[in-house]
Amino acid sequence: MASHLSMTTAEFDQQVLQSDVPVLVDFWAEWCGPCKAIGPSIEQLAVDYAGRAKVVKIDVDSEGDLAQRYGIMSIPALVVFKGGKEVDRMVGAAPKPQIAALIDRAL
Repeated sequence: MASHLSMTTAEFDQQVLQSDVPVLVDFWAEWCGPCKAIGPSIEQLAVDYAGRAKVVKIDVDSEGDLAQRYGIMSIPALVVFKGGKEVDRMVGAAPKPQIAALIDRAL
């Protein structure tokens, strides 16, 4: 089930690195239980922060180069980009308020 938040490597540079608002990137995979567990929270945060921040999902199986570029070793990995640079990172599943705090720190 592909989410509307899903993105390819080609879109990443434009949508994430050149974004004028902070971007939360969820590196995940279909086979990853914890990734699926936080999926609904990620989708809800995309709605909650619409206009103030972006939320995107990167499937590490189909976009392995991107995962490698950012040294993603275990998933889920949540990485916040601001002004084209990584400013925050959290590895592992976490409750929605904890994920929201990642975005809040970048706003």
